[in-house]
Amino acid sequence: MAERPNVLTEDELGEWLTGHPVWAVVDGKLHRQLDLGSFVAAFGLMAQVALVAEKLDHHPEWSNVYSKVVIDLTTHDAGGLTALDLELAEAVDAATPTT
Repeated sequence: MAERPNVLTEDELGEWLTGHPVWAVVDGKLHRQLDLGSFVAAFGLMAQVALVAEKLDHHPEWSNVYSKVVIDLTTHDAGGLTALDLELAEAVDAATPTT
């Protein structure tokens, strides 16, 4: 198993959040809510992100109700947010359709 990255500093996280305003830190986790307009679109996004998550061996906490997907990211074994969370968040952003 690969070694986990270090927990991000406040400055590192703040800089990343500045460039990714759709994400926020809620209860110590990187958080995003999406409404994709349909269940098929929401499930499709989750399927795309699941492939990336599996490749990274880093899995989100998430839920889906109809067209809505709620995502929370943290690196449990590091005890906070790491570069893995940012990488998975960016995969979510890349998979999210633009309107």
